Amino acid sequence: MLDKKTTNENTENISEETVEEVAEEITEEATETIEKEKYDELYDKHLRLMAEYDNFKKRTQKEKEELGTFAAAGVIEKLLPVIDNFERALESLSDEEKNTFSDGVEMIYRQLVETLEKAGVSEIEALGKEFDPELHNAVMHIEDDEHEANTIVEQFMKGYKFKDKVIRYSMVKVAN
Repeated sequence: MLDKKTTNENTENISEETVEEVAEEITEEATETIEKEKYDELYDKHLRLMAEYDNFKKRTQKEKEELGTFAAAGVIEKLLPVIDNFERALESLSDEEKNTFSDGVEMIYRQLVETLEKAGVSEIEALGKEFDPELHNAVMHIEDDEHEANTIVEQFMKGYKFKDKVIRYSMVKVAN
């Protein structure tokens, strides 16, 4: 019986030590797994935050550009009637009325137009072109066999674009 008792005690000692070692190993593995999961989670949050910040920078840059374009378009839109008046004044002069003063006015008009062109303003072509509701505003329609249907036959007011944005539509007469 002694042998059995000693064997049982040894088995219990080994079992207790083995259980403690296994428990320690499991605890270490669990701790490592938890730490790895926390690390992965924090790294994922970090990446998402960096992407969000990058998107924020791009969005604010785009908004700044749009704001500048919008402000410039407003100023340009207010200058268009001045150009119209210059054109009307220059067209109303007869050959007899032209002098150095009217030449000076024409030079100022050309300088203003060139400056606006350099800033990105362009005239919308209309006369003889096909009507495009994205660029033109039809204020009259006529029946005309000389022109193809949907062709602009007369322009009442010039239209302008600033970069790719229409700031004033061309007012036109369209053939049906």
